[in-house]
Amino acid sequence: MSRNNYVFTSESVSEGHPDKVCDRISDAVLDAFLAEDSLARVACETFATTNRIVIGGEVGLTDQAKLTTMKDDLAHIVRECIKDIGYEQDKFHWKTCEITNLLHEQSAHIAQGVTGERGDEGAGDQGIMFGYATNETDALMPAPIQFSHAILRRLAEVRKSGVEPTLGPDAKSQLSVVYKDGKPVGVTSIVLSTQHLDETMSSDDVRAVVEPYIRETLPEGWITEATEWHVNPTGKFVIGGPDGDAGLTGRKIIVDTYGGAAPHGGGAFSGKDPTKVDRSAAYAARYLAKNVVAAGMAERCTIQLSYAIGVSKPLSIYADTHGTGEVAPADIEKAVAQAMDLTPRGIREHLSLNKPIYERTAAYGHFGREPDADGGFSWERTDLAEALKKAI
Repeated sequence: MSRNNYVFTSESVSEGHPDKVCDRISDAVLDAFLAEDSLARVACETFATTNRIVIGGEVGLTDQAKLTTMKDDLAHIVRECIKDIGYEQDKFHWKTCEITNLLHEQSAHIAQGVTGERGDEGAGDQGIMFGYATNETDALMPAPIQFSHAILRRLAEVRKSGVEPTLGPDAKSQLSVVYKDGKPVGVTSIVLSTQHLDETMSSDDVRAVVEPYIRETLPEGWITEATEWHVNPTGKFVIGGPDGDAGLTGRKIIVDTYGGAAPHGGGAFSGKDPTKVDRSAAYAARYLAKNVVAAGMAERCTIQLSYAIGVSKPLSIYADTHGTGEVAPADIEKAVAQAMDLTPRGIREHLSLNKPIYERTAAYGHFGREPDADGGFSWERTDLAEALKKAI
């Protein structure tokens, strides 16, 4: 039986976190190839450390020569990512960091499993993918991760606008949220560690800068006199980003999804084109779960999909409404299969995923965002709700 009264904690990391720098670069590289070739197959990994970026992985293009001709363009893209994030440190600077490009052609054995008679047919890998939605926030996301993201996005806004020039790009937030009768009502603790560029600042000084933005971001009444604050609890945080700690693509996948409030299948998202079901099917599962909740079929919903490499149809579809359903889970499973083509090709076409829309997903969560006019975050739409109702 589900608990109704408890405290749940989730964390987020900023766009300047070393791993998020790598996610941003991997997705920017992916977007560059998709802009050239909508059927590009990309699996790009990025490693970042002191004044160095290494990108590697596999790329399959209709015109494979572009992998070589785009080399200088990719180096420029990497530098622009670092510049936009805001790194101009002595030991990690967008102008001076060394960039090594080790991208190479996609394995023919992987390609043959994905490409069918019409092209783009089979799943790009085996695996299990989960989607989740809950009506506890307007975005149908768990509150702890949604507001952890919101705090860091707000701090990034005031940092980049110049309103708070003492803040640096690297930051982490963590919220412990109180639930009563299954709904979030407050926070017991707030943890915020942020890089600061003024070496003389104490933890209290940093708190004085960030506290007003945290208070304006969280719902009214959530912060009380009993709320514990831990702002830069270890002291100074001047050396940040890849100079302070190495980064890798895909190491913050729980930050990317539901903050631990729902299962994750295991595969990371960033740097992968939508033939990789690690990404596209996870987006589809979120889309389905969100539309189930938006349709009023449940207050909470988890959808699991599973695939085999080279096989187009999902091997299984599983739904769980966590005791909040107005409709039997078995009926939801049948309805989602009827309302949406869940082959990899069907997912890509339904959500228009073969577009350069991925760099923007690399920080502050892949879910709980507003759909963009150009097709970005298409999996956040709730336009399938009526079709699901009809299928039921």
